[in-house]
Amino acid sequence: MIKCIIIDDDSFVRKLIEFFISKTMSLHLLHSLDNAVDAVNILQSHEPIDLIFLDIEMPGMNGLDLLNTLEKPPQIIIISSKEKYAVKAFDYDVIDYLLKPFTFVRFLKAVEKVEEKLALQAPYNTSGEEIFIKHNSSMIRLKYKDIMWIEAMENYVVFNTFSEKYTIHATMKSIEKKLPAELFIRTHRSFIVNLNFVTCIEDNSIVIKTKDNTNHISIGKVYKENLMKSINLLQ
Repeated sequence: MIKCIIIDDDSFVRKLIEFFISKTMSLHLLHSLDNAVDAVNILQSHEPIDLIFLDIEMPGMNGLDLLNTLEKPPQIIIISSKEKYAVKAFDYDVIDYLLKPFTFVRFLKAVEKVEEKLALQAPYNTSGEEIFIKHNSSMIRLKYKDIMWIEAMENYVVFNTFSEKYTIHATMKSIEKKLPAELFIRTHRSFIVNLNFVTCIEDNSIVIKTKDNTNHISIGKVYKENLMKSINLLQ
């Protein structure tokens, strides 16, 4: 889970980012602040923070002033209504620059960059047996053994389990990185399957049987070779 804070004096923008964060599985909001001075106190408290959504033009202390106070800043995503600060902002090695107004899709792309960078710094530990997903206002624990397949639907991802379907805001790319590769495999741009539930492979589809249905999961051409390498095939 990426622990983040928002620093922006515009209350509407803060509320928008808070909403986007609530719909993003990988993010956990710690603080939403309207000024950089309060942020300095929080950052100096040694509370673990992975990401800051940071405005530049704010009264008292602006965003660039704040960055100048940080010896080892967390990941930074700039949120600004003006392009003119972009070059200066990237001198501080910010991860992305969101120009107001921005969409949820653009927001997710910026977060994905953070996920990729943090993954390189701290490789994913596949020794666990479960994953937590943010579903509505709750954190749901899903055991790997209960997830049959995962399906992309526009800006949503659906987890299909024995008992329920859970729909969350996320990208397939971010989900794929969080699951153990020895158990879950991408078979199509829109599908990730749990290999333990594969009943058979027919032409260009995987068959997963449940109590009530026989489900056919598509196999994309670019994913087929990797799939065949992942199964224990007796020839």
